[in-house]
This record gives sequence, structure tokens and C-alpha cells, in this order.
Amino acid sequence: MSTFLFSKAKYLSTIIHLIILSHGSSASEPVDPTQGFVSLPLNRSYYHIQKPYDVPEDRRYSFCDGVHKCWVYSTDKPHTRTSRTKPCTEIAIQGYGYSSGTWQFEGYGYVPAGTSGVCVMQVFGASPPHSTTFMLRVYNGSLMYYRRTVLVDQIYDKWFRLNVIHNVDGSKVKVYIDGHLKLEADGRGGTSHAFKCGVYAQDDDSFYMESRWRGLQVLKKNH
Repeated sequence: MSTFLFSKAKYLSTIIHLIILSHGSSASEPVDPTQGFVSLPLNRSYYHIQKPYDVPEDRRYSFCDGVHKCWVYSTDKPHTRTSRTKPCTEIAIQGYGYSSGTWQFEGYGYVPAGTSGVCVMQVFGASPPHSTTFMLRVYNGSLMYYRRTVLVDQIYDKWFRLNVIHNVDGSKVKVYIDGHLKLEADGRGGTSHAFKCGVYAQDDDSFYMESRWRGLQVLKKNH
């Protein structure tokens, strides 16, 4: 009799444990942030490559088998002779500059180990003294909102899905990593915005910086 009761108790404990796990996993299921948005055409006519002004494009950028690869060195020149910014190689999607509405960037990113002190994606444009509304940076493997908030502890050497939603009129930014909401932040004003991804040196930058991107999309809210 005692063996029967023990077996029954163990069975009930297992069922309860599975129910708890089931509820926990459903609560953390990834979502599709692109629902309710319309994907817009995106080809080379909608973007250009910002890279050190004194080197050919193919020495800092490549596109092969659907993968954009951007790299830069800390000793490189800025993207124009008159610029005072740090070195960058970025896909600048200026064919979809915007000043109102709700827009979204989607892409699958990859950052190799060793790349640090760099912005890999940004929403360009803001009210002075700022120049950007959002920056996604990498510091020693951590994916961060500027250098304030860690979104993912370890991002090196693996593909991740990035969705950045910018509600201009509501002055809000939402960031999803692999379908999970990681950040809600206030906007920074500004009258003109554009998405960029690649590598843009920041403070404490590594000598070599690289990121790769595929599946790039620009989407707009379907009102």
C-alpha cells in the first residue's frame, strides 16, 4: 500500500512539474515583431556603404551568399575627409529616411569574438546634443544599449535576430532580440532618421571590428 501511495505521489509531482514547465515556456515564447508592419523594397538603390574615405569599398565591405560583411580598423580614416567621427563601415539605409510614423529595422546579425567598443546598429538622427536615437553596441561580448544596459550577456560567434521599432510620433524605441522584448526606451527627438548597421568605432574600440548581416528588412507600420 505504501509503495502505491509513493508511486502515486511521484506521478502527481511529475505532472505538476510538467505543467509548471509548460506554463513557463509558453510565457517566454518568442513573438514576431513584424506583425502589423509592411515590408518595403530594399536593394542597393536604397542604401550605400559608408567606409573610410581613402580605401576602396571592397577592402572594408563584401556581399556574398546573402551575407553583408563590414569591417574596419581603429586606425582607419573617417568616412569623409571633413568628418571628425571615428572609423566606420556601415550599411546606411538612407533611401528610407523618415520623420514621422512607426518604422522597423529587421536583420540577422553576427559579431565575431574580439570585436569590441563598437556600434553595430543605430537609428541615426536626434535632437542636439545627440546625433542618434538608438545605438546597439558590443563591449567584450555583451550586446548593449549604448553603454548603459546589457541586452544579451554573450553575443559572440552566433547569429541573432534583431528587430528595432521606432515610433517617432510617440517618441519610443522597442528592441527585440530573437523575438524577445529586451528594451523599451524613450526617443531623442529629431526631424530626420535612418537605419544603419555594420561597425562604427566607439570608446575603447578593439583594433579590428567586424559584423555580418543577412535578411535585412525595413518595415513600416500598417495604419
